[in-house]
Amino acid sequence: MISMAVFLVLFSGITHAVWNLFTKRSLNKYVFLWSIHIVGTLALLPYFIIELLQVELPAETLGYMAISALFQGSYFIFLSKSYSYGDLSQTYPIMRGTGVMLVTLLSVVLFGDSLTLVGWIAFCCIIVGLFIISGIANRHANQGETTHSISILYAIVVGMCVAGYTLMDKLIVQQLSPLSTLELSNINYVIVAFFMVIRAGRAQIIREWQQNWKMILIGCICSPASYFMFLMAMKLAPLASIAPIREIGTVVGTILGILVLKEKQGVRRIIMSAVITCGIISIAIWG
Repeated sequence: MISMAVFLVLFSGITHAVWNLFTKRSLNKYVFLWSIHIVGTLALLPYFIIELLQVELPAETLGYMAISALFQGSYFIFLSKSYSYGDLSQTYPIMRGTGVMLVTLLSVVLFGDSLTLVGWIAFCCIIVGLFIISGIANRHANQGETTHSISILYAIVVGMCVAGYTLMDKLIVQQLSPLSTLELSNINYVIVAFFMVIRAGRAQIIREWQQNWKMILIGCICSPASYFMFLMAMKLAPLASIAPIREIGTVVGTILGILVLKEKQGVRRIIMSAVITCGIISIAIWG
């Protein structure tokens, strides 16, 4: 069971990095994200409705769903903003590293999980890696300090949202199936995105599909598949153990940003993303 959970989480991390690359390359981030989620939402809606009619949800689970929706809606908005301002190879590791750091810490506090000495050392490695890759200590090397600061801030907020909805979904998936929990996420994204897409206008939607229809179709598969596999893994293994493994996608996302998008500071960012990932995996194995 544990080996299956590890496989699911690894594949989840890689597919997550792929659809984030596509989001960064898209013309209108809101239109692209709405497009890749609307297909999955419509496909899973009948299953979701049927399960809700068959299951009696406790009041606390409904509360968890509401809190998760708040985090996921915020995640959607700030993810789009972060990629509008910052590089994938910089913002993606910060998003994922911050999220895992908070998930691990809060899992210890809320779920009674514990960290060994190695785990706490690895936890500190994550913090150091995040600090260096953010470029805060080397701002003069950045072309636009204001834009740099905004992108870092948005990335940190995204990480906080990831931690928030991951912890809530860990509780929700005890009452709902992984497919229905995934659909709950899809519905949240589509509702929030709808208002953004309306503001963008019909012309932006048509232009996005004309230019990036291949990426949208692949994203329709990668995005829901990524989180569904993670939800399945959460039913098989403790959250504090599997959440860090998913962050192998941090290195993958950084490398994609350097190689595909030709972003700068490649060596430093790849090394620091590797440090973050090693810290994360150390927590999972020895922490």
